Amino acid sequence: MPAASVFDLPEKVLQFGTGVLLRGLPDYFIDKANKQGLFNGRVVVVKSTSAGDTSAFDNQDGLYTLCVRGLENGKKVEENIINASISRVLSANTEWGEILKCAHNPHMQIIISNTTEVGIQLVKDDVRKHPPVSFPGKLLAFLYERYQAFAGSKQSGMVIVPTELIVDNGKKLESIVLELAHLNGLDDNFIQWLENANYFCSSLVDRIVPGKPGEEDRRKLENQLGYTDELLTICEAYRLWAIEGNDHIRSVLSFAAADEGVVIEPDINLFRELKLRMLNGTHTLSCGLAHLAGFDTVRNAMEHPDMSAFISNLMLQEIAAGIPYPVPDAVAKDFGKKVLDRFRNPYLDHHWLSITMQYTSKMRMRNVPVIMKYAETKKAVPEKIALGFAAYLLFLHPAVKKGETYFGKWNGQEYAINDDHAAYFYQKWQQYGEADMAEMILADSSLWGEDLSAIPGFAAAVKEKMAALREGDVIKTIQSNLIKKVPA
Repeated sequence: MPAASVFDLPEKVLQFGTGVLLRGLPDYFIDKANKQGLFNGRVVVVKSTSAGDTSAFDNQDGLYTLCVRGLENGKKVEENIINASISRVLSANTEWGEILKCAHNPHMQIIISNTTEVGIQLVKDDVRKHPPVSFPGKLLAFLYERYQAFAGSKQSGMVIVPTELIVDNGKKLESIVLELAHLNGLDDNFIQWLENANYFCSSLVDRIVPGKPGEEDRRKLENQLGYTDELLTICEAYRLWAIEGNDHIRSVLSFAAADEGVVIEPDINLFRELKLRMLNGTHTLSCGLAHLAGFDTVRNAMEHPDMSAFISNLMLQEIAAGIPYPVPDAVAKDFGKKVLDRFRNPYLDHHWLSITMQYTSKMRMRNVPVIMKYAETKKAVPEKIALGFAAYLLFLHPAVKKGETYFGKWNGQEYAINDDHAAYFYQKWQQYGEADMAEMILADSSLWGEDLSAIPGFAAAVKEKMAALREGDVIKTIQSNLIKKVPA
């Protein structure tokens, strides 16, 4: 149990969102720092929507158990932590006045949010409503209350760190809040304080937090722990919170010193590129192939020596070499090893079919820049990427349409295709034979923003691998691609 003294710590953080990602990442770091005597502050959580019940927080004094499960350096990690970072949970709909009182607290320094990507959008909102409708409206109202409470002193400004999965989330949130301030006719002195005394920091979060375990696993855990917990939360061992900031930000976010998973740097693009290309990009180039090979989950695939070797080589040999950003080899290799540990996590079941959702847009965003960069620098065909692309084309071969959903078929098994381009592929597969599909699809710059068929040898490689996958054993095709050497 946490020390009784933790309940006397001042409230330093206002957190918009009650979700498991916040409990498993920012609140994890804050709790860890408090236990080390580094931050010494607690979190007031704002429940922004009417959905969901937060009575468990009240019943459990804000305490919850975080069960960390995963691999680090190939070794199993099992850790159970009683997190005492949350002071209280307030409902924006019924306790807005109490939330505004927090703006008068001189210890309050930090605002964190995770309101989903939809939350960071400009809505013509009245910040004088109780409460305003949108998250940016609520944030602006809180900051205006803060400005008035401390007579606009520069020291009263806040450090605001959104964690929504949007590139440059801090900059985007700041621009929306400033526009809302103008739309609401707030005075120029406040707008100057808003711009000069507050810091909107873009950030990137990376941790798988499935949340509540299944009923059987929950019972086992509670028997092991010796108590029941309505907020029991599962998360993986890996954690990263990359925050754009300077020395001032680092001093305010003093909890960062408690764990190497918090990184505060002036530029976090390196971390974004590593995650987007090596983790997400590897998922995208592997999911169709893994499905065709008969694997349900990432863990199942990593337990097969050939599929595991393919995924590892794809990531470390080809994707790492094609990242369109300067990444030191040692940094890419270290990050890749951590990603492979995450893929092998024996406690998590990540289904390949769920990764195929919006397959085409993911392929364009995550992998097309890598393909272009690899071809440009290596002057060679990335063979494993070509195999992943061939599997993508075969996976997106809609065999039948039922209602509004398209279904593919492989080895007699139907699967749903959840891709906004499914109708496009349905039409193209009816128009063209398999021999022409690779060239035609790769040449369609409206899909990729590039003519991928112009890369020497790439279309021929994809076409060859499509035929090999269709005609033979998928695992044997993977094995044959493992033998091919990659240019140094």
